[in-house]
Amino acid sequence: MIVGYDFCLKFELNDLIDRDELVERLYESGCDDALIGTGREGKVGLDFIREAESAYAAISSAIADVKRVVPTATLIEAAPDLVSLTDVAEILGCSRQNARNLIVDSKSIAPLPVYDGTPSLWHLAEVLSWLKEKKNYAIDEATLEVAKITMGLNLARSWQKVDASISDRVKALVA
Repeated sequence: MIVGYDFCLKFELNDLIDRDELVERLYESGCDDALIGTGREGKVGLDFIREAESAYAAISSAIADVKRVVPTATLIEAAPDLVSLTDVAEILGCSRQNARNLIVDSKSIAPLPVYDGTPSLWHLAEVLSWLKEKKNYAIDEATLEVAKITMGLNLARSWQKVDASISDRVKALVA
């Protein structure tokens, strides 16, 4: 079944390209289903609603479309991934206080934040999966699928930065 998947991709452009030319080339390359932002020099953000049979197919084809235009572009971030309580509340259609009660003040063990500060941040995929499995929330499957893929992309991108000589030891520390 074809579904519309909503996601955002941000890229570092390693080659300087005229912004208007970039937008035109991206549009012609298949990114006509995205809002394209070129506000920062050397960067481009694309907010997609792409129809596909899976979130992976939607996101991978979008990355391929961008890479076809700018082969040296580097993915910086895929979203939605990291979210605050305010973001969770917006996605669930509830108040921030309700989201706080669900996650922070929950009697059952909620997902741990990635960053525990002001504001605290969670991986959206973990929060949505937990709400679906432990709290019996009706979670939009397309949103959950996108959140899982974007989290995986961001974690894989970050893991590439870990020095190979310590990667096994680092894995053991968080196991």
